Amino acid sequence: MTLLKTRRSKLVALTLLAAAAGAIAYACTVAQRAQLIAPRPTPILYDRSGAFLAQIGHSEYGRIDYGYWPLERLPDRFVKATLALEDRRFFEHAGVDLYAVGRAAWQNLSSVRRRSGASTIAMQVARMQQPESRTLLHKALEAGTGVALTLRYGRNAVLAQYLRLAPYGNGSHGIAHAARFYFDKPVSDLSWAEIALLSAIPQSPTRMNPLRPDGLRRAIQRGHQMLDVLLKEKVIGTDEAEIAHHQLNEVRMPDLPRRPDALHVILRYDDLIESGQITAASANAPLIHTTIDLGLQADVTALSRQYLGIWRPAGAQQVAAMVVSRQTGEVLAQVGSSNYYGNHAGAFDYTRTPRSPGSTLKPFVYALGFERGVLKPTDMLLDLPEGASGIGDADREFLGPMLPRQALANSRNVPATNLLRSIGLETTFRFLRDLGLHDLEVPADHFGLSMAIGSLPTRLDSLMRAYGALANDGQLQDLLWAREQPQHPPVRAISLDTARLITSFLSDPQARLPSFHRYGSLEYPFPVAVKTGTSQGYRDAWAIAYSQKVIVGVWVGRGDNGTMNRMTGAGSAAHLVHAIIDRVHGNKPGDLAEARFPTPPERKPVDVCLVSGQASDETCGQTLVEWLKPGEMPEMAKTASHPDANAGAAPAETGPWATSKDPAVGREGSSPQIHLAISTPARNSQIWRNPEQPAEYNRLALKADVKPHVPQIVWYVDGQPFAVTDPDRPVFWPIESGQHRFQIRLPYRDETSAIVPIYVQ
Repeated sequence: MTLLKTRRSKLVALTLLAAAAGAIAYACTVAQRAQLIAPRPTPILYDRSGAFLAQIGHSEYGRIDYGYWPLERLPDRFVKATLALEDRRFFEHAGVDLYAVGRAAWQNLSSVRRRSGASTIAMQVARMQQPESRTLLHKALEAGTGVALTLRYGRNAVLAQYLRLAPYGNGSHGIAHAARFYFDKPVSDLSWAEIALLSAIPQSPTRMNPLRPDGLRRAIQRGHQMLDVLLKEKVIGTDEAEIAHHQLNEVRMPDLPRRPDALHVILRYDDLIESGQITAASANAPLIHTTIDLGLQADVTALSRQYLGIWRPAGAQQVAAMVVSRQTGEVLAQVGSSNYYGNHAGAFDYTRTPRSPGSTLKPFVYALGFERGVLKPTDMLLDLPEGASGIGDADREFLGPMLPRQALANSRNVPATNLLRSIGLETTFRFLRDLGLHDLEVPADHFGLSMAIGSLPTRLDSLMRAYGALANDGQLQDLLWAREQPQHPPVRAISLDTARLITSFLSDPQARLPSFHRYGSLEYPFPVAVKTGTSQGYRDAWAIAYSQKVIVGVWVGRGDNGTMNRMTGAGSAAHLVHAIIDRVHGNKPGDLAEARFPTPPERKPVDVCLVSGQASDETCGQTLVEWLKPGEMPEMAKTASHPDANAGAAPAETGPWATSKDPAVGREGSSPQIHLAISTPARNSQIWRNPEQPAEYNRLALKADVKPHVPQIVWYVDGQPFAVTDPDRPVFWPIESGQHRFQIRLPYRDETSAIVPIYVQ
């Protein structure tokens, strides 16, 4: 008997111990859960015209479209509606409604078909913060947590948390977000009909999805029940209820805003918001008004994919593009890759990926040369194999002495690297860092002279910002992504004089000859400054251009950094830039604009001889208009008295090159030279033949420049004599499609002009 009592005592003790342990575990779990926790507010992005762009959820919720907003204050009318449906005795119990629990238990045990739940607002908050399966244990934990939350924070705080977290379908959480998401208005502006509809959804967000016909029908039906309850409890009057019932029957949900095909842009905004560079004006209503133009964004995306399709056979796999307002620095469009979900590393944003920039850094080297006084517009830069340090150009040719305008516009490598040597590696490296083109802390010697032609990696967005300084008279400003982004004042990076001078170089189609033919991808019917770049091995093709309205940049390449088949910046990226600028300006074929970029204020236009850099007289065959300061005005080129002299001769150190390349340079012991040049057509002209015009109108005027005057010249076309004529009279050649070469010769003498190639389409 004593043994039996002992065993019973032990069993009771163990039972009590187990119960105590269970109670302690339960209490600890409840205490751990009894905290009001909510995700951060979900920003909603709008484009510059107010169109929906995206809402940015958080990674812990696994979806970019997750929507959540907090409440600034409890909305009175919505509170009454919610409590009428979800928890009528909310202000009477401490988190668990014992009456509702008893009623639910009786209904579950009886045969009553209509059953009601016992979850209070506080218990639902506990479940929303810690979702779990609907078991008896979890129900008990929710009940305990609900009581603990109510005792710890108070009823109003628990109710506010419910209205922050309640699911309203389609990823929308919280009434503040749902009101904006479905009706694009704040909670305080909701009508009773809209309140009734939204209050019905949290009971079953999937079954009552208002964007589906059957879900909307169920939500409306439950909304009517809510209005009846509010009328019965005298929350609303008879007239209000009648109007609300009528409006609820007529409610039509707007189309769900859809995220456009611009995921890289949205991820960019996510990073800007996460890093604090963009902060919404209201933490409770985080609306972000971006600078993106969705119409332009869609067009740039379509054009990028269209042109990439053309370039794919040559090995191109990816494309990136940006459009920035020249005046404000606002980013109007950004294409990070051809397709975020596509092949060939499409998830990378190539506007933010460092790549070899090719020749796109050359304008800044020239700008620094002018700023440091190392370079003047009339200096002759040598594009010669001597001193080239093994550096050459893609065409494997050297063009001899060139003015800086020509050297930059032709994008010659040897003059750029020699200029970099004169400026200094470290000075140039720091200048490029100040422009934001890199943030490297390595020695400048790491890149050497090749820094000027592509060895220093940079990003497309960094290039856009730096080119903005050239486009805006030397003022460097940050790219602007949203109205809510703090705007820092621009800083002076380059003098106004230098910026305008470089702009004139990059916008001069005549200066680009002979490397880039006329009327191609680099020429526009209105002022546009253009620079292209091609990296070593054709891995990257670039083009950056700015007009009076926008700055446009394009990169073409491969995600694996592989080579393409002779894909140059001028032959690929520049075509896409041209198409984008045409879209922005609304340009149509045949449009011409009488305009030009502002000129340097202290400079005057001077005709400068190409082979000497001297002011031109009547004996100089080829000239360019250069903008010079009074102190830079060169002397007039003089014709020497002895017969072997040559007007406007090249510098002495280029004599061997000049003798072999320039027919105007005399040969020792020869008779006085006759200057022969073709003034029309221009070298590398691209001409369009109109097939609808009569043959007599499809003619090209050929004009010569001959000094001194001679009685006759012979025109040659494609190596064959075409016409013998007075040099002062034009000759008309019937236009034929294809590539053609023109030359002038003197009868019975050796003098010839340079060959002028043209292209006829």
